[in-house]
Amino acid sequence: MTVVLIRDRKDKDSVEVAFSESARFYALLRENRKFDEILRQLHEARENRRTVHVMMDSPEGSVIQDVRAGD
Repeated sequence: MTVVLIRDRKDKDSVEVAFSESARFYALLRENRKFDEILRQLHEARENRRTVHVMMDSPEGSVIQDVRAGD
């Protein structure tokens, strides 16, 4: 997926992420043990216009569990 927006508000328990392939907003929860690493990967993907594979909490879910570099 292609990251187009990362909305990080410190007063929220999650960071909102939008991808060009979907009209939905997805949440990266601050309580995720890999939060810092995932957020860094999302920022790098956006800056470098690289795709990422995104693993959600369920097939139709909106909570990001993990990401890894795309093809």
